[in-house]
Amino acid sequence: MENQKKRKSLVGEVISHKMDKTATVAIEQVSHHPLYHKTVRRVIKYQAHDEKNEAGLGDVVRLIPVRPLSKEKRWKVVEIISKGEVAEVKPQEIA
Repeated sequence: MENQKKRKSLVGEVISHKMDKTATVAIEQVSHHPLYHKTVRRVIKYQAHDEKNEAGLGDVVRLIPVRPLSKEKRWKVVEIISKGEVAEVKPQEIA
């Protein structure tokens, strides 16, 4: 591991895990507008490969780039940093 290059990684929150072996992860980038000096938030969604379907809704995960696995999947879930506390409620249960 000493000779390996450091790969770039992203940290984001899982917003969907409905697909098999795939999680949709939202990465939020915060920057400042050069002219108006306002904080600009930009959310980018990535499709990430999750081999064991371990990532759940609301989890914070770390992604690394991999070879293209499908049309949109170019990232892989490496680790789950923290588990999310999101309650999944069906619309029928609310009424």
